[in-house]
Order: sequence, then structure tokens, then C-alpha cells
Amino acid sequence: QLQLAESGGGLVQPGGSLRLSCVASGYSLDRYAITWTRQAPGKEREGVSCVSITHKSTDYTDSEKGRFTISRDNAKNTVYLQINSLKPEDTAVYYCAAERHAMCRDVFEYSGMDYWGQGTQVTVSS
Repeated sequence: QLQLAESGGGLVQPGGSLRLSCVASGYSLDRYAITWTRQAPGKEREGVSCVSITHKSTDYTDSEKGRFTISRDNAKNTVYLQINSLKPEDTAVYYCAAERHAMCRDVFEYSGMDYWGQGTQVTVSS
């Protein structure tokens, strides 16, 4: 069974950057579209960005285009999320999810994901 483990979160000042990692084990990632999601306290989980098996990315945060960059390294069985110009409202637990599908959905659907990681906390505060 595919297992996902996120890392790279932490406390960062506004304006800073982070690179989150999602490492897979138990199975190869190269047949899965991978989505980064986040959940802030008291809010629903929302999609951030997805990368297909052909490395095509889909952004789910239209208002934040350019601050989030998703990429994958199938040789390392890892997907990354680079977040720049961090804002306090980016504070959330960030999760990666895998879907047994080549392409990303046009709209994030929580129920469509097949595997989830445990999440990594990102806190943006001065």
C-alpha cells in the first residue's frame, strides 16, 4: 500500500519561503497524480496544487498564482511544494494526497483522493 510522509514545515516569518516534501513508500509514485492540500484551524481542507504523472501542474488557488510551485522527482519518489512570500493566512497543516489517475482534476475533490499523508504544520508569524 502506498504511504505518504510530509516534511519541511515549521515556523517562518511573513515573507519567507518553505519547501515541503512528500515522500512515498511502499509503491512508486509515477502512476499517481499528487495533490498538495491544506487545512487551517476551523476551516475545510482545500486544494493548493496538483501535479500529473506528466509533470503538468494545476493550481487550485487562483488568487495565489505564482506563490506556490509544485514539482515531482519520480526517481526520488518525492513531490515538492515550494511556497514563497508566505503570509500569516498560509498557516495550516499541509497534506499531500495521491490519486490513481494520470491527470489532475480541474477542481479539487477531497473524496477523490486515494491516499493521504499525516500532514506537516506550517506556521507563519513574526
